[in-house]
Amino acid sequence: MDGIIPVYKERGMTSTDCVFKCRKIFKMRRIGHSGTLDPNVDGVLPICVGKATKVVNYLMDSGKIYIGEITLGFSTTTEDLDGEIVDKRLLDEPFTSEEINDKMDELTGDLIQIPPMYSAIKVKGRRLYDYARSGDSVERPERNVHIEYFKQTNKTVFDSKSGYQKIYFEVGCGKGTYIRTLAVDLGRKLGVPAVMSDLSRLSSGGFTIGQAVKISELEQAAKSGNLEERLYPVDYALQKYFHIELNEKQWEIIRNGGFLFPDEVNGTAEKIVLMYQNRARCIYRYNEEKKRYQPEQMIDLT
Repeated sequence: MDGIIPVYKERGMTSTDCVFKCRKIFKMRRIGHSGTLDPNVDGVLPICVGKATKVVNYLMDSGKIYIGEITLGFSTTTEDLDGEIVDKRLLDEPFTSEEINDKMDELTGDLIQIPPMYSAIKVKGRRLYDYARSGDSVERPERNVHIEYFKQTNKTVFDSKSGYQKIYFEVGCGKGTYIRTLAVDLGRKLGVPAVMSDLSRLSSGGFTIGQAVKISELEQAAKSGNLEERLYPVDYALQKYFHIELNEKQWEIIRNGGFLFPDEVNGTAEKIVLMYQNRARCIYRYNEEKKRYQPEQMIDLT
């Protein structure tokens, strides 16, 4: 079986847990996910099965949408509620919605983020969370991210007894964005410590939460013998690219790793998806210097 399944990752599970369970359900090892979700975050996690694993990076290039909650007044080691409190500064009065909106607007567009120490990014061969747990210091690499929008979804709530203020938000962003870090940066813009106190992913890889299926539903589909019906075609990850249906002669050229010229495919796009018999076979990229399309990613040459 080959295809993509938008799994609903429940809280308490890791993304690796989802892959492990899917391998048992599909009885295949060639399975991978496209974009990690922390254990305390739920939502859409696209899982690629079989030959679809070759398009994981293209799924990750698609935008993501999250909803969640930010708490102003304290910060933690992990930038979410799993960590230990490292700073606390209670609020005497709340920020207005207008003040919050202004600072959210400043955190849109192309930004540079420094990922949290408790993250899976590798530096010198070790995960950042390994450095954090062992108490070792290391310089964290900067990351270029894109925030399409960052807005409030409900009226902000201030608790005068605790001195905390909650902000309810939605964010649309590109790959590599840490929403935990975005929450902390918003607090920094407002001049107070902050933490991401709740998060759900509504959309990823072109899939929405309404399309996502639970692991338990996949297990039932396997028992019923209709598991394959749950899979979306590999081409679902490539919808934004220009598609070309190959004739038999062109298909033979492509199967041998050959090149195509723009006039052969009437193509002007930087990347094209080459189809044969209604299946995505490969992705070709235009080489400006050589004026031809050449292989970028082979998917299915059978």
